[in-house]
Amino acid sequence: MLKRISKYRRMLQIIIGTVLIVIAYSTNSVWYYLGILPLLSGITNFCPLCIFLKRCSIR
Repeated sequence: MLKRISKYRRMLQIIIGTVLIVIAYSTNSVWYYLGILPLLSGITNFCPLCIFLKRCSIR
């Protein structure tokens, strides 16, 4: 069962993921992996955290 996230949260996750990747890339850090999670979550409209926490922003 796919968990859909709201449009605003989805845009926020894409922005946060992109910013984290850019910052990590510019500082030559491996922390860009942390930015991949919200970016993929926003792009695919699937939040695996919703499954574990049993709550989601479904509208």
